[in-house]
Amino acid sequence: MTPERNIKIIPAGNDERARSLIALIDNLIAIVNEENVELAKGLPASRLKQVDEKHRLATLFEQCVAEAVGKTANLNVQDRVLREQLMDRILKLRMAMDENVMRLRAAIDASNRRIEAIMQAIREQIANVSPYGAGGRRVTPAMSYGTNVRA
Repeated sequence: MTPERNIKIIPAGNDERARSLIALIDNLIAIVNEENVELAKGLPASRLKQVDEKHRLATLFEQCVAEAVGKTANLNVQDRVLREQLMDRILKLRMAMDENVMRLRAAIDASNRRIEAIMQAIREQIANVSPYGAGGRRVTPAMSYGTNVRA
């Protein structure tokens, strides 16, 4: 008598699930690459049109990964070529996302520099108009404007 083995029956849908995951990853890579091109042009991150679509696709991808990790979905791909394609897409997605993080950080830094330059200009303008210095003392002599009006 041979010992019982824990054999999993893999449904035929796994290859199809892998293909749809590859398509999802391809779409996500395309959106992230578009965003990276826009960020490379120096556009502020807040003005990018890809943000909503990237978020939607990333949420779908996150759900697929969560299902696979939580074992509610089985992603054992039998086809070696398909499995290699899936792994290749995951690596490409990771590289695109790494570049995206780097470019988003640069865009945030650039936005912060713009804000600081504007705030500095405002501070200088206020300082040039104000009769008081940084220490609270009057910088310009007090002027008296009187009228010679008798009642």
